[in-house]
Amino acid sequence: MSSPPCVLVVEDETELAELFAEWLSEDYEVRVATSGEEALDRVDEDVDVVLLDRLMPGLSGDEVLERIRDRNLSVRVAMVTAVEPDFDVLEMGFDDYVVKPLFREDVRRLVHGLLERNEYDRTLSTLFARASKLAALESHKSEDELSESEEYTRLRDDFEQARDRIAELESEMSEDDFEAVFYDFNRVDL
Repeated sequence: MSSPPCVLVVEDETELAELFAEWLSEDYEVRVATSGEEALDRVDEDVDVVLLDRLMPGLSGDEVLERIRDRNLSVRVAMVTAVEPDFDVLEMGFDDYVVKPLFREDVRRLVHGLLERNEYDRTLSTLFARASKLAALESHKSEDELSESEEYTRLRDDFEQARDRIAELESEMSEDDFEAVFYDFNRVDL
């Protein structure tokens, strides 16, 4: 049995950090850090999602985010903050930005959506890799050679499973998460 996804809550207001942890602990492994320094000590390859306060004494959330990205950790980061976004967010490597206050369902939906996006990205990468292999084989092998290959048949089955999983993930995504994955480029004047 696999372990539940791990969420790191980084919030200098201890009561709020504990409240977020309580709201999430039913479905996730939760770690709590009440400072930027502690967050950097607690984040590692096992963490799937970081809920990161932006304004903290000492090491700010902005600095923590930058250091997490410098480590090349495969983690989704949501800035959960009282700071209204300004143009400085354009340079920041977060996956979502939400302004407090947040309620139980907001926090749970945020984490769930980030995990869905993560799985979607991984599954989509797998799908493209398998499609490339299939295309390479199909362009250089005869139909008879392909039909006789167990490896090809297995790859074809794996491709179909990944494609089905993508469709399933798309149908489960909330509208906000779907829009985050498929940003409407037509809204941008270039």
